[in-house]
Amino acid sequence: MLGGLIKIRGDRCWRELTCMDYHYETQPVPNPISYFMHRSPWWFHRFETLVNHFIELLVPFLLLLGRRMVILHGLLQILFQVSCSSFLSLRFCLLHFSGSTSVSLPEMLPAPLTCQNPGAVETSGSLSQQKFQNFLWKTKSDCIDCLDGVGNGRSGDWERQGSITKERTEVILQGTSSLDPNDPTAVWEEFEFKCKPGDLRRRPCLISPYHYRLDWLMWFAAFQTYEQNEWIIHLAGKLLAQEEETLSLLATNPFAGRDPPRWIRGEHFRYKFSQPGGKHARDGKWWIRKRIGPYFPPVNLQGLRKFFEDRNWPYPVQD
Repeated sequence: MLGGLIKIRGDRCWRELTCMDYHYETQPVPNPISYFMHRSPWWFHRFETLVNHFIELLVPFLLLLGRRMVILHGLLQILFQVSCSSFLSLRFCLLHFSGSTSVSLPEMLPAPLTCQNPGAVETSGSLSQQKFQNFLWKTKSDCIDCLDGVGNGRSGDWERQGSITKERTEVILQGTSSLDPNDPTAVWEEFEFKCKPGDLRRRPCLISPYHYRLDWLMWFAAFQTYEQNEWIIHLAGKLLAQEEETLSLLATNPFAGRDPPRWIRGEHFRYKFSQPGGKHARDGKWWIRKRIGPYFPPVNLQGLRKFFEDRNWPYPVQD
């Protein structure tokens, strides 16, 4: 219910039932199904939004109507979380299937097992029961942490959960071996991430129930500035040094087997799905894009030394 209220407060499109018009194209990591779902009829997108409101705002009241309704609530939430690819959230749904028909919150969420006393398992229940109790306790702790974040003023991320971006922007990292980054003849080559949009002809990936953390962070960075995401300059420094550990987080390295790039820059693009059956799709493009402008200017490893030192970051060293 909290999530539903945050959405209603966060973006008027949830009230106007238009958020799903943009969702599939602007979600953090679109998949192949997203490409086609984006072109669904307008009435289907309205229906999806209504279902979202029903599950998040009305279904929670089933928790007050007895054991059978609690189980129904759990089943509906499981279906909803699976449809949203929120597989990690499924653990909260397990709270609805405890054996008792009238369980109070303290009984449902016991203190975690300390395991300091080897006999604790024998006196307080089987090992499997204790593991499940620990699991429930961790779930409760996560809930409290989330609510504590809101109560202590760290509500920016919560409010952003309710906001749907209407356009998809991407930060594309490019490197060059040119001595002068301002040379119009310089050849800039793109680093490809494992899943986020980049290459227009690469099919959107399917990785649920997982996400690549770096790709997810790049999604956030794209609708902010690099000053708000200094870690992206840190990433650029590691790519300039061609650190193997960092390169393992990427899909392709255009400088593999060659000298490291002398410069790296971030370019800002607006991405849109191509039209199925249209000109771009027939050319093998899943995406079309238009350059917005620079995201961060060309940087080289030597020029980043003070930037790293000021933040007490280990300075990348080329092998």
